Amino acid sequence: MLTSLKGRSVIVTGGSKGIGRGIARVFARAGVKLTVVARHQAEIDAAVEEMKASGGIARGALCDITDFDSVRRMVDEAAEAQGGLDVFCANAGVYPQVKMVDMTSDDWDYVMATNLRSTFFSVKAAIPHFEKRGKGRVVVTSSITGPVTGYPGWAHYGASKAGQLGFIRTAAMELARYKVTINAVLPGNTLTESLQSLGEDYLKTMIKSTPLKRLGDIEDMGNAALFFASDEAAYITGQQLIVDGGQVLPESLEALEAI
Repeated sequence: MLTSLKGRSVIVTGGSKGIGRGIARVFARAGVKLTVVARHQAEIDAAVEEMKASGGIARGALCDITDFDSVRRMVDEAAEAQGGLDVFCANAGVYPQVKMVDMTSDDWDYVMATNLRSTFFSVKAAIPHFEKRGKGRVVVTSSITGPVTGYPGWAHYGASKAGQLGFIRTAAMELARYKVTINAVLPGNTLTESLQSLGEDYLKTMIKSTPLKRLGDIEDMGNAALFFASDEAAYITGQQLIVDGGQVLPESLEALEAI
């Protein structure tokens, strides 16, 4: 059993839906003081009410995670409201699908800013509060797409997610002086609103391609994030954990059919 995180101060970006909502839900059940960060107030309000019902002390924050001043203001206000900062879950991200022949420089820059630049901004804004606390945890939501696998239409997304892993390795060394760890969760196909929008055929193919024969649940990713945030993970930093039901293991669909 993990040491209780009750009363600790946590920020989850992109926490109003998808994997972020699963992360927020798991932390809320652990009894933390939680800031749910997103772009739309109505979605924030709905998520905050759910987190309160799950046992957390929750508040919401609007933030443009691609703008450092906005991120710094959000982090400062969360730390002020929650008595400091213990855990930052850098989860917010996008994955619009467009093949390179049709991809524009704006398409590329939008994904890089939202997924990769925001990770740097989040960590940078959190450092003063971790230094004041004398310790801390950063959990980054990356993906198997990019670091391990590829898929047509997600060149920009894959590059941003691989970039996050490059970032955490150096960040782990620089954050060590503050007794802060940083690690990444790499989800496989997880049942979110965005994934459902890709259609039933895609979902069925992904289920068929996964040894455990199901898509990930958003709380599967939340449980992995909770572990990295725990006292028991204090000696783990700069690492990655694939949470994909075995999706990256088979060489082909034929390999799965042979078991």
